[in-house]
Amino acid sequence: MAELALNDITSRIGSGLAVLLGGNSAEREVSLRSGAAVVEALERVGLAVTAIDTADADWMVKLSGFSHCFLALHGPGGEDGTVQGALECLGVNYTGSGVMASALAMDKLRCKLLWLGCGLSTPKFVELDEHSDWQGIARELGEVIVKPACEGSSIGMSRASSAGELEAAWQLARPYGRVFAEQWISGGEYTVAVLDGEALPAIRLETDAEFYDFNAKYISDSTRYHCPAGLTDSEEEELRQLALKAFDAVGCRGWGRVDVMRDERGRFYLLEVNTVPGMTDHSLVPMAAKQAGMDFDQLVLKILRSSLVNGDAQDGG
Repeated sequence: MAELALNDITSRIGSGLAVLLGGNSAEREVSLRSGAAVVEALERVGLAVTAIDTADADWMVKLSGFSHCFLALHGPGGEDGTVQGALECLGVNYTGSGVMASALAMDKLRCKLLWLGCGLSTPKFVELDEHSDWQGIARELGEVIVKPACEGSSIGMSRASSAGELEAAWQLARPYGRVFAEQWISGGEYTVAVLDGEALPAIRLETDAEFYDFNAKYISDSTRYHCPAGLTDSEEEELRQLALKAFDAVGCRGWGRVDVMRDERGRFYLLEVNTVPGMTDHSLVPMAAKQAGMDFDQLVLKILRSSLVNGDAQDGG
C-alpha cells in the first residue's frame, strides 16, 4: 500500500484534524494521556490538531467542520463501536477499526467464541452469574482469572483458585457488566502490535504483580518489557501469524494489539484484541514500533495515513 506524503495528508484533512480523547469509561485518565501524546506528535509533524473530549455533552457539535479524527479513546463508549457509529452517521472519517469489529473486540466473550469457531486457540472459559456452580467451575477449570467481558486495562480482574475466591472475584467484577472466568495459563505473556496489515516485533511482559494489572501497565516502573521477546525465529513467526489471524478474524483494520499467553509446553493462547491501544509513555505499541525502527511521531503518522487510504472502505465493519 502506497503511503501518503505529508502534504497529501494535509490536503485530505482540510481545515484540521480532531483527536477524540477522554470519554466517560473507567479508562478515561489513560485516554487523556494517550490523546495528549498523539496531539503533541501530530503538532510536531506540522498538522493542525484540535483535541475534543467526548465526555463533553456537545462533543459532536465541536466536531462540526472536521472531516477526519484520530481516535485515542479507550474502553466502553469509545472503543466499542458506539463512537465509530456516531462518526459514520456524521460522515467523519476515523482511525482504526469500524463499528462491528470494535464492538466485537470489546466483548471478550464474543471474541473468544469467534476465535474458537475459526479454530484459533484461546483458554477455556465460562460466563459467570448469580446462578453459577462455583464448586463445579473451580473443579473443572482449576485456577482462573475472572474478567469483566467489556472492560479494558485489566479493570475489575482478579485471580481465583477456589470456589470461595471465584465467587468473590465475580462480586468484584460484576459492577462492570457481564463477567467470565478464564482458565489461568502459567507461562510467558506476550503482545503483538498490528499496524497496517503487518505484525510488529512481539513484546514479552514480566511483572512482580500477580498478573499484568492496571498498576503494572500504567504506573509501576518495575514492569519488564522484552523486545526482542526471546523467541526463536520460528516461534516469533508463529506468534505473529496467530496475532494476524486473530486480528483479521474479528474484522479489525488499521492498527491494534493482540495479547497472548504461552503455556509451559510452548503453545500460544489468544486473550484479547485491543482496537485502540494505549499511546502513553508506558504503552506497548510505541515500544514495538521503536524496535521496528519507527519513532512515536512516525507511528502516529502511519496510523493516520492508513485510515486516510482506507477511508473509502469504512462501512461499519
